[in-house]
Amino acid sequence: MEHPDNLILVIFGASGDLTSRKLIPALFSLKSQKLLPSQFAIVGSGRTSFSGDEFREKMRTAIFAVHGGRNPDSRLVREFLEQIYYVTMDSAEPENYSRLKGKLSLLNSECGTCGNYIFYLATPPVLYEVISTNLTKAGLADQSEGFRRFIIEKPFGYDLASAQKLTGKLHELISEDQIYRIDHYLGKETVQNILVTRFANGIFEPLWNRNYVHRIEITSSENLGVGERGGYYDTSGALRDMVQNHLLQMVGLTAMEPPSSMMPDAIRNEILKVFQSFQPLREEDVPHQVIRGQYLESRISGERIPAYRSEKGVSPDSRTETYVALKFFVNNWRWGGVPFYIRTGKRLPVKVTEIVIHFKRTPHHLFQRNEGPMNSNKLILRIQPDEGILLNFGMKEPGSGFNVKNVDMDFRYSSLADVRVPAAYERLLFDVMVGDSTLFSRDDVVETAWRFLEPVQNAWKNDPGIKLYGYPAGTWGPDVADNLVEGCGLTWRYPCNNLAEDGKFCEL
Repeated sequence: MEHPDNLILVIFGASGDLTSRKLIPALFSLKSQKLLPSQFAIVGSGRTSFSGDEFREKMRTAIFAVHGGRNPDSRLVREFLEQIYYVTMDSAEPENYSRLKGKLSLLNSECGTCGNYIFYLATPPVLYEVISTNLTKAGLADQSEGFRRFIIEKPFGYDLASAQKLTGKLHELISEDQIYRIDHYLGKETVQNILVTRFANGIFEPLWNRNYVHRIEITSSENLGVGERGGYYDTSGALRDMVQNHLLQMVGLTAMEPPSSMMPDAIRNEILKVFQSFQPLREEDVPHQVIRGQYLESRISGERIPAYRSEKGVSPDSRTETYVALKFFVNNWRWGGVPFYIRTGKRLPVKVTEIVIHFKRTPHHLFQRNEGPMNSNKLILRIQPDEGILLNFGMKEPGSGFNVKNVDMDFRYSSLADVRVPAAYERLLFDVMVGDSTLFSRDDVVETAWRFLEPVQNAWKNDPGIKLYGYPAGTWGPDVADNLVEGCGLTWRYPCNNLAEDGKFCEL
């Protein structure tokens, strides 16, 4: 495995939740595996006033909150914390960057990091351009003395126009190869395993096309509500928060052609081709191909669950969607005529992300199926929480006759007792350190995704008659979403039964 060059990682917004819950624990894991550079430092930056010791104590607590069950080596924790520093500053104020530059220059001399800096913008999107501009004016984006890489969290824009504007502004300051648009879903082991499953196994790839596949279904459900993020979520919604990035990226990996190599641009070129092949949606098609919903008050296991509109920071008459289901087609030689279905939502029964390949039924039905006549073979790629692959097929029931029962051939990563599945941010942070952009979105891919969804955004904005369906918290979303799935008796795959104890589906 390639080892990264010496560097300093600067985290803007370091006092926030992302740093303590994900970034620092992931970096400590890399330290534990001896995958960090030999000379390495972390500089946190935020408006919250911390001394260096106070910030290190906060990060120590974060490490033990995530890794405490594995009893991390106290010596290793101490060594890691000694590499962490903090600068209190308002990143929107240009005059603060001279102080940051001085701190980095001092650490660069002490640690021998050769002027290599990574800037992680763990901030609200409104600050992406501001921080990049201030870093450039301070001379910190110049690569003459070492590499300078920028990690940008989603959402990258709020629609096509804002994404193009942000890309244009960033390209005036830095080059595209310096930008790493991070999508933590692409860091998950099973998402990357889509490529291996398809292109390393002769039994799957010959069937991965319109001749054998009836439909493809991708689900990403959450059993929690918006929690303390109501203010942010009410300006975003499920389409911007999940569909434009996570779900469409999984569609790209599932539907792409074999790349010419495993080089970053070879893979991203094929994902772009998939996005360019999406059958365009028209605004008049949106009511028939897109279902949006919002969770209602309900009871789950005796506990009252509040409606979305009752959550902190949410407008009492909000029409922001917490659920989206979408049907569309990929118009190319491989997938022509095969419907793709994607859905995501909050306050659904379980937290699960999976890709389901529904194969076509046999042309002649010789045997009786106890589960019903509409079952077909399925390949299920489980992204979370129980990463693995499941193949569903028919077997003869013991005894007389030829009754067929569906059974599962199930592989779980957890069954590999000697293998640890790394967290998504571990892989992605390491990739940025070594300069591997394979799992990061390129500008043209981001803009093409927004262009595909633009008619949906416009239709919801321009046509107040398009329905927003309510669904009780703890159910699988609006029942009308089942009508999207083509074919008599066909519906979505439900990993578990609905759990809500009361409430009816309705329109809001």
